Amino acid sequence: MAQKDLTRGSVFPTLCFFALPMILGNVLQQGYNIVDTWVVGRYAGSDALAAVGAAFALMTFLTSMLLGLCMGSGVVFSLCFGRQDEERLEKGICASFLLAAVTAALLTILSLVGVDRIMVWMNIPVKITDITREYLVLIFWGIPAIALYNFFGAYLKAVGNSVVPLVFLGISTVLNIGLDILFVAVWQQGTAGAAAATIIAQYISGLGIGIYVFATGKTIRRAFSRFHISKSSLGEIANYSVLTCVQQSVMNLGILMVQGLVNSFGTTVMAAFAAAVKVDAFAYMPAQEYGNAFSTFIAQNMGAGKSERIRKGVRCGVLTTVTYCLSVSLVLWFLAKPLMLIFIDAKKADILVEGVRYLHTVGPFYCGIGCLFLFYGLYRAIGRPGISVVLTIVSLGTRVVLAYTLAAIPAIGVVGIWWAIPIGWGLADLIGGLFYIRYRKQLTV
Repeated sequence: MAQKDLTRGSVFPTLCFFALPMILGNVLQQGYNIVDTWVVGRYAGSDALAAVGAAFALMTFLTSMLLGLCMGSGVVFSLCFGRQDEERLEKGICASFLLAAVTAALLTILSLVGVDRIMVWMNIPVKITDITREYLVLIFWGIPAIALYNFFGAYLKAVGNSVVPLVFLGISTVLNIGLDILFVAVWQQGTAGAAAATIIAQYISGLGIGIYVFATGKTIRRAFSRFHISKSSLGEIANYSVLTCVQQSVMNLGILMVQGLVNSFGTTVMAAFAAAVKVDAFAYMPAQEYGNAFSTFIAQNMGAGKSERIRKGVRCGVLTTVTYCLSVSLVLWFLAKPLMLIFIDAKKADILVEGVRYLHTVGPFYCGIGCLFLFYGLYRAIGRPGISVVLTIVSLGTRVVLAYTLAAIPAIGVVGIWWAIPIGWGLADLIGGLFYIRYRKQLTV
């Protein structure tokens, strides 16, 4: 199994070449989301599109705990790899897998049991209650597969292998798109077909990457053959993972609360939001993956004690992220309407107008979310995930409070929800920068 030592070589190419497969994987994932939205919107109707859009926000929230746990575990794996501490790495692998398995099982059971209450809390309109419930009940069964893929993917990325997770994600994406077209467009299975396509692809990628890691990785085979979990390894994984889980959960809970507010404006706004968010995510999510790669780079160099290299990495990260975000903001400003037309029929003028308004409001401020992803990655890597939690609370708290406040003013309405998003990013960036200035020496950067 190929591994990459991020503590050596020129910083810019090392970081960029490591980040590139992760970014491509994200582009594949967002590409799938776009095709999924297109297939559902074109062949199952706007009500189905609204249902899938609402469910997407919910699933993002539920799986954020798993993602946070795996991200936190990945930092520990990276630190151990940087220090070349095999014994500690093996114990960390076992502790992380146990926590991921328990979390996935609990999430699956609680979600299936509480699906009706969840839909009430999300303000799902009555006219789409049945198809939303049908979609959710099926999609919840994919949670264990998400846990498998992200656990093994986090391990591979931590030891410098960002290519293999991309390969399995690519396989999953292509399969998902093919099954989407077959189930929804050809067999006319609606939201149930879209859900079935997703969970089949998720299990193939989750099981596939697990088999690959066991077949090629001596360290992980040795770890599972012994499966020894010490209190110290469990505590270390929990120390990094719990706050990262909290950060991811708070972030996605805020997004879910905003989705609930959007739902209260009816299916037209829901459909516009569902389509526009797909474009939005495709535009800025490469910056998120770059932030995750940046975090691994920082963590490996922390483990190796290379402070000067960390400083160079911070400068490189900021320059690269800002350049990308400014470029994509400019492109999206001019292409907002053509991109919305991918998902929305031109005859649906009210949906189209609202979606373009969202993109023109949020799109110019992608530098805000890009820099926020860097702050998240930095503070997670250097063992200060609590700061990431603070930044997330500021960002999402501001977004939620402003969204509910402004949307309640008749003269502002739904556009207040859109403006609350970049304002939240900006305030969080300001506080993240102040933390960096204040604690720079203590943070060894």
